[in-house]
Amino acid sequence: MVDRRIPVILIAGFLGSGKTTLLNHLLANRQGARIGVVVNDFGSIAVDAMAVSGQVDTMMSFGNGCLCCAVDASGLDGMLAKLSEAEAGIDVIVIEASGLAEPRDLIRLMIASENPAIAYGGLVELVDAAEFEATRRRHPELDEHLGFADLVVLNKTDRAGADALDKLRGTIDEIAPGTPVIATSHGRIDPTLFFDARPRERVGQLSFDDLREEEHDHEHHFHTAYDSVSFTAERPLDPRRLMDFLEQRPGGLYRIKGFLDFGPNGPRSRFGLHTVGSFIQVERSAWPSGRPRRSELVLIGSGIDTEAVTARLEECVADDPDVVDERGMLRVLRFIQD
Repeated sequence: MVDRRIPVILIAGFLGSGKTTLLNHLLANRQGARIGVVVNDFGSIAVDAMAVSGQVDTMMSFGNGCLCCAVDASGLDGMLAKLSEAEAGIDVIVIEASGLAEPRDLIRLMIASENPAIAYGGLVELVDAAEFEATRRRHPELDEHLGFADLVVLNKTDRAGADALDKLRGTIDEIAPGTPVIATSHGRIDPTLFFDARPRERVGQLSFDDLREEEHDHEHHFHTAYDSVSFTAERPLDPRRLMDFLEQRPGGLYRIKGFLDFGPNGPRSRFGLHTVGSFIQVERSAWPSGRPRRSELVLIGSGIDTEAVTARLEECVADDPDVVDERGMLRVLRFIQD
């Protein structure tokens, strides 16, 4: 069993939306995380690959053509296999797709990968806020692209007025209801939306204190408009209620990370939870020696009702911590990738 799967994040958007600018910002503010990048340029000259050279630990570039034109996932698998080798020490992999790549095909290629060391980390769709309507007229498929996104980034908002941005948010909410939307300029997005900083001089998984400390530190360095909720439960969670929450997640919720205690439903197990959009991943491990049993989660999103989210999570706490619900646990176990 793989101890830690490396999330693979897909960054998509039409030409000129700012994908390379966003990637460069992530690389320059990666907080010690080691990033592997797959750059896919449409054309004979790898301009985007040159733009990010020198900032990334390991980078691979596809040649002429777009990623989704591949017949199958074999080419991508080979690149991901190299990036996910243990000796590379990569924490996250980012695929910057050509502006002509189809999000549906990107997701299909990612999910088709048989590499046990990686996991789908979500699709981020970039939109040029100032050119949205013009882009939509030229490319009606933009609506479908937004529907597949786990996070929508409204870039270049400095070129659009407040009224136009409000109207744009409303349009996107009609196209992709519940999908979190982040507004920014020059691709300046807080990296913690996408991946965790590497703990300084520490080996192993992030603890809940690490997650909260990172959340606090980044508040002082970035001004991305996003919300976060920290939740702790000293009593075991009800697996059915938790899965209801995850499968009917509140609007605007993008990432959830942390650890779960299901009491007698997993008496010797700690369940690590990682979600991006509708993608859910659960990893089972033994409880660390000396660490108290409790559930600890950090939830990140945009425009979420933090009080309502907290109330729904509190409803996930089991009424009777000694009840065993095998059928309820099956809903959790099906998300474990061995």
